[in-house]
Amino acid sequence: MRIFHLLLTTVALSQSACAQENPQNGSNEASEPITDEEIFRAAEFEFSEGVWAKCGDPGTASYEPGAIMERRDFNGDGLIDALVTEGGTYCFGMTGSGFTLVSRRHDGTWRILDERIGIPEFLATKGSDGWPDIEVGGPGFCFPVIRWNGKEYELNRTEYEGSPCRL
Repeated sequence: MRIFHLLLTTVALSQSACAQENPQNGSNEASEPITDEEIFRAAEFEFSEGVWAKCGDPGTASYEPGAIMERRDFNGDGLIDALVTEGGTYCFGMTGSGFTLVSRRHDGTWRILDERIGIPEFLATKGSDGWPDIEVGGPGFCFPVIRWNGKEYELNRTEYEGSPCRL
């Protein structure tokens, strides 16, 4: 009988520890998982002919349909954000790629924070509200780094391989 109570206590304590490691903080993300469809719709993509698309490519050989490249809390507010990409030279020129960054709000609605032509790379430096700076890559050797100012991502600097560009 003592072994049974010891086992029961151990199980109860381990479940309590798990609950403390994954608090919901008033968010219902744990009970309502965020679907791919929800993210694509937040990024204003449309589902057609089996793919998610936004840019209007007529079906060229270089086209790459929408893809969720990252889904995580980018700024530390406890809510899931997502980076959605699409590719092809018809819409995005020689860069061949575009992205849309979406953020979920506390009320469950979504907001597009930024969308542009380029290949995004999140950097360790941060702007307002904990949002990471984004290097927007493409052809060439000197890339813009955009920073969140509390309302929008705007040009902060240019750099190449982590060093400032000389103009």
